[in-house]
Amino acid sequence: MLIVLALVAAVAIGMALHFALPLRSTRGVALGPLLDAAIAAVIYTSLTWLGLAESNPWLWVASIAIPAVVTGVVLAVVSRARAAHDERERIRLKLV
Repeated sequence: MLIVLALVAAVAIGMALHFALPLRSTRGVALGPLLDAAIAAVIYTSLTWLGLAESNPWLWVASIAIPAVVTGVVLAVVSRARAAHDERERIRLKLV
């Protein structure tokens, strides 16, 4: 049941990353929280299956820090790719 704490923290961090990173109008508001929670769930579950107890601090550090870093990178890449694609489409459609 303690996985719920990791998932709540992951959703909060994903929301914070969405609003903290630039170009947030190029991605959906749910992308950051969902991606962060999904990665956190996979990491938490994997580490518990590998034998880490819920009292082990490395389980919590990995379940919170790794998804935050990965989500930040993915949001930055997705936002830049979308902005570049939108600009190419504006040029192709002769809107600029």
